[in-house]
Amino acid sequence: MPISAERLPEALNVWEKFVHGSSPDPLVQLAVVHAEFEALHPFLDGNGRLGRMSVTLFMFQKGLIQSPMFYISAFFEQNRDEYYERLLAISRDSDWSGWCKFFLRAVTEQASENQRKAIEILNLYENKKSEVIKLLHSQYSIHALDFIFERPIFKSSDFTHTGGIPTPSAK
Repeated sequence: MPISAERLPEALNVWEKFVHGSSPDPLVQLAVVHAEFEALHPFLDGNGRLGRMSVTLFMFQKGLIQSPMFYISAFFEQNRDEYYERLLAISRDSDWSGWCKFFLRAVTEQASENQRKAIEILNLYENKKSEVIKLLHSQYSIHALDFIFERPIFKSSDFTHTGGIPTPSAK
């Protein structure tokens, strides 16, 4: 059950101090940060999305990842029942150990999955590089491929203006 509206400002203040505090293990700190945010449930809508987003931002802020691109939502969705049960067990049974173990497994498994996907993208890039050179026969082939991999969604005008490719070559 979420905290009462009267107590929410002070609870969020305590939560924020904990977020910015130091810890011997930042991933365990993050497990607590995430669980407490979900327990506080400060907004009428979007708490889950913000809670999952805070995982990525916390990891980035603490230097655990080099850019804010860690997608943990997939693991939580695949393990939805256990996710909610582990959160509930904190308030019901004070089972912080069970929650932290689950959360650390989530980070570990999602990191492996994210790494696998990144390797697939790099392999795709390398495979497409030789194909694009053969197909386009242009000095701008690699520039075009780099642009597409950097911005997979773009307008044709973006391609010619920011891709460093002359309009005739882009067409």
